[in-house]
Amino acid sequence: MDISLPENLQQRLRWVQAPSDCCGGPGQFVLYWMHNALRAHENPALDTAICFARQNGLPLLVYHGLSEQYPYASDRHHAFMLQGHRDVQRELDDRGIVAAFHLQRHGQRGPYLRNLARSAAVLVTEEMPVQPILGWMERLSATCKTPIASVDCSCLAPVPQFDHAWTRAFEFRDAVKSVHDQALQQPYVEQPVDVAMCDLEFLQQEFQLHPLSLQDADLASLIGQCRIDHSVAPVADTPGGSKAGYARWEAFKASGLADYELTRNDPLNPSGSSRMSAYLHYGMVSPFRIAREAAEFGATKYLDELLTWRELAFHFCFHHTDLIDSLDAVPDWACKTLYEHESDKRSSDCSWETLARAKADHPLWNAAQRSLIKHGELHNNIRMTWGKAFLSWTGSPDRALQLTLDLNHRYALDGRNPSSYGGVLWCFGQFDRPFKPEQPIYGTVRTRELSTHAERLDVKHFGAKVDRPIAATLPKVAVVGAGMAGLSVARVLQDHGIDVTVFEQAEQVGGRIATYHAMSVTDSNNGSHASYQFDHGAQYFTACGPTFCRHVNSWIHDGIVQPWLGKVVSLCGQGTVLDRHCDKPRYVGVPSMDAITEHLAADLDVRLGHRVEQLVSDAERWRLSVSDGTHAATFESEPFDLVLCNCPPRAAMKLVDGLTSLAEKVRKAVMRPCWALMVADSTLRDMVYDAAFVKGGPIAWVASDGAKPGRPHSGRWIAHASADWSLRHSHTPKDEVMKTLLDAFASVIDRPLKDVEFADAVYWSDSEAIEPLDVDSLFDFTTGIGVCGDWCSGRRLESAFTSGVALAGSILRRYTIDRPAARAGRASQPRLFV
Repeated sequence: MDISLPENLQQRLRWVQAPSDCCGGPGQFVLYWMHNALRAHENPALDTAICFARQNGLPLLVYHGLSEQYPYASDRHHAFMLQGHRDVQRELDDRGIVAAFHLQRHGQRGPYLRNLARSAAVLVTEEMPVQPILGWMERLSATCKTPIASVDCSCLAPVPQFDHAWTRAFEFRDAVKSVHDQALQQPYVEQPVDVAMCDLEFLQQEFQLHPLSLQDADLASLIGQCRIDHSVAPVADTPGGSKAGYARWEAFKASGLADYELTRNDPLNPSGSSRMSAYLHYGMVSPFRIAREAAEFGATKYLDELLTWRELAFHFCFHHTDLIDSLDAVPDWACKTLYEHESDKRSSDCSWETLARAKADHPLWNAAQRSLIKHGELHNNIRMTWGKAFLSWTGSPDRALQLTLDLNHRYALDGRNPSSYGGVLWCFGQFDRPFKPEQPIYGTVRTRELSTHAERLDVKHFGAKVDRPIAATLPKVAVVGAGMAGLSVARVLQDHGIDVTVFEQAEQVGGRIATYHAMSVTDSNNGSHASYQFDHGAQYFTACGPTFCRHVNSWIHDGIVQPWLGKVVSLCGQGTVLDRHCDKPRYVGVPSMDAITEHLAADLDVRLGHRVEQLVSDAERWRLSVSDGTHAATFESEPFDLVLCNCPPRAAMKLVDGLTSLAEKVRKAVMRPCWALMVADSTLRDMVYDAAFVKGGPIAWVASDGAKPGRPHSGRWIAHASADWSLRHSHTPKDEVMKTLLDAFASVIDRPLKDVEFADAVYWSDSEAIEPLDVDSLFDFTTGIGVCGDWCSGRRLESAFTSGVALAGSILRRYTIDRPAARAGRASQPRLFV
């Protein structure tokens, strides 16, 4: 195989798996895997692939795909990349280059790249020295015998050309000056497209690969089919793709580049920075062109940021790939001083959620975080101060770094990029020197006090800029039902600046995880009372998905949730212990299950005791016909653009039937009932187990409420009847149900009830789904009606949370992807659908 290349390409190439080390067959084509150079111009990897195809008489295939499995995968990152893939797909086609795009999603999760690589003569891809690319390359190398070439498409000073990294900017600047100077003076010469191309029909037959055309695709719908985090919205103000990237660059050249050195540190100046980092991250614009044109302007300071600081981070990540996610990546002096001050008193120990939702105790930092949440970007001068603050608000430097990386990579469009790693690591001492005298917490690592920064910035003005609407048109939203799903969708929308009102018919939030509170007379002579509380609905919950697990861990940190390590067994109907259940971690709210929903509702406009009876159409908006729960008075609400129902299927049907085609899907969900018995008996404090699944008889589950964390140890127990028994006794008077269940409960625990202080029963007509739908949520954007609930895709608390987040994602995608961004002033409220 002829692997010779022109010098300008050869110096950029690194063999991950050299041809001399491979023993595979001759290969059918040259494969170019495009992932972080989403452009068909000034692309060294593409040109390398063309050279290999030409010299070896092989056809060329460009494969570009988008996986669900990269770290921090979300609607935001997916939308930006899909817009970029759409542009490069069109650009490749204009050049006559055959490309196959694959989106990993429901029904399309095969190992297509691996199979293509195994059949290729050589695989060419781009150098990107961070995860997940490094891991994917390792797996390809381990499973394929194909030569693999990695080409630097990001730096003017190619990383393979240097055998070590630098940790000081002035050293790096001096070392690569001649390389940079030469690159700035030479135009990029592209390879002519004079090679054969692969046949797409052949790909479909041979590899079952069905390339997806993005030119007229509904990106919002496609993203909804992906297993990613739907709680982070796309950014209307920063659409992906070469077209948008170069439009932003041209605007900056015209209005900001000449004054960059003077204005770059002012976050209130709209032309003070280029805001090009996201486009450079994914190679949607050519760094070679950007650098040449900046040099023509004589923009020395901009070139220093682009070529020195940006490429310094690339070279560092390239030579320290195993370190960059830990404090091992910072200099020894920085690591030593941070650990020496690890026990210093912090002002607080913030949870992930507190920081992620911008609820810390400083207005400037919160405004900076809201910039990331809403707009996926943060001005670099404030970003340095934002990153330094984590050390003061977390219990250890290791946790501070992890949280900084998490929030940076999760929300910033330029997150996960080597340059972004470089910025975060700088906050912990990398690329810097020691500063004396030592300071609490930071030691000799440079500090950037929030209070000092706030003195030189109009924080109120900056906050107003950050809180600009995320799109030109935003809806006013009503959520019906304050259960887990309803509160989740409301909170995600509100965090993105959308006006949300929650209507709940009960006097407390929570739905089926609400907590039962009651009073009982203990002495009729003096009128004394005892209070009781029971988790009479959901008994505990489990956590599996990454988004929910992240929140659960944060709630544990904040004391809202604790693991329940109680002894859970199986019983026969007569009380014999059959076995113990240790199969999964269980969690409960503290001090009661409704602590979770009370927490979710804390920042929301929730109107308790408001029962929604009907949706009334009003000039393409909706008014809610609302009663006070007693039906004594009914009124119509203000108009809403969207109405989202978090109700059991039958209640949802009552509201949406005849108004939307979603009703036919809602009708398919089948729920089952449950009678819940609550008993307080002081003699039941010494049971040998804390909860039990019961086989046979009326009762299916029993649990000691006092055995759960954060509850007083008492004789309070819950018994849930089986679904079949509950259904047969759906119309039986409560007194009869209680008598039967009390007798059955005594039989199950094999102990008489000697001191019943309190007993009651509640009938859950829609306890859980036995036939859930196969979607996380439902949203009809033509009518503005949505539906969510655990019954959409499961039957547990996590299913409810996931459903609410998914519905929020469906809405946010419709208002942001390929939609105009907001300009000066507030966003308008007219409907999206006209």
